[in-house]
Amino acid sequence: MGLVSAEGKKPLVSFGVISDVQYADIPDRRLYHGVPRYYRHSLLVLQRAVQKWNEQKLKFVINLGDIVDGFCPKDQSLIAIKKIVNEFNIFNGPVYHTIGNHCLYNLPREKLLPVLNIPGREGLACYDFSPIPEYRFIVLDGYDISAIGWTKDHPNRLNALKVLQERNPNSDKNCPNGLVGLERRFLMFNGAVGKGQMEWLDSVLQNATKLNQKVVVCCHLPLDICASCNEALLWNYDEVMDVIHRYNCVKVCLAGHDHKGGHSVDSHGVHHWVLEAALECPSGSNSFGRIDLYDDRLLLTGTDRMKSQEMVFSS
Repeated sequence: MGLVSAEGKKPLVSFGVISDVQYADIPDRRLYHGVPRYYRHSLLVLQRAVQKWNEQKLKFVINLGDIVDGFCPKDQSLIAIKKIVNEFNIFNGPVYHTIGNHCLYNLPREKLLPVLNIPGREGLACYDFSPIPEYRFIVLDGYDISAIGWTKDHPNRLNALKVLQERNPNSDKNCPNGLVGLERRFLMFNGAVGKGQMEWLDSVLQNATKLNQKVVVCCHLPLDICASCNEALLWNYDEVMDVIHRYNCVKVCLAGHDHKGGHSVDSHGVHHWVLEAALECPSGSNSFGRIDLYDDRLLLTGTDRMKSQEMVFSS
């Protein structure tokens, strides 16, 4: 049974969510603390999600990133990504993608963004849309400053390598050994939002405020230390949240990446929800959800591994 909104009102809009499908046509394996990853079964999770979303006649779907796994054989990357995109496209409505690290392990940005139908801004995968007048959605590119996805001599890649060199002394830059607390986020599979994107975010939030819109921010990388493990955070989550906290319009930040999921409410009353990964669903189980948006709250009804949650907005 899903949660029922206290008022019993009809939602302003309803949409589907899923994260970290990480499909690959390879055998299952255990990684990171021995947690199993079900690479082929994740395709079935997505298929069941799309079927359910169509039955529920949802208006759109948001994918929080990592549709294909980094272990996917590189000669199959484009085929695998197109296969998953085609499954998403069976949904009867628009699908909005965020990019994750595993997406970028498989394809460079110039090939990835067109396949995902992302309207890139100067190669960045950040954009916004407004499905109804009352709400604006902002999709951030958490791999703007990143060691993956850019050409070898791209300034954003060189900037990221400099950050990793300064903040992570390990030869394997995906290894957090010796790093303490929040410093453990400085890993190569994470990234940062750059100056230009930060200015764009500020302008979109200004505009949303003028239009009296509430805002949902989406990013593959989590933005709050209480919703995620340190190793999964956006490098400059604090700078991004400083911009967000200048305004009262942002009510919820949705993320993926940290496969176990998590929820928090920050000091400014913004809810942070990290979605549980579809990849880690054993045979026959699921991890996807439906979100109902109201004027004063968001209601997430999860399936199996994805927890249900009502998030009441602070005034």
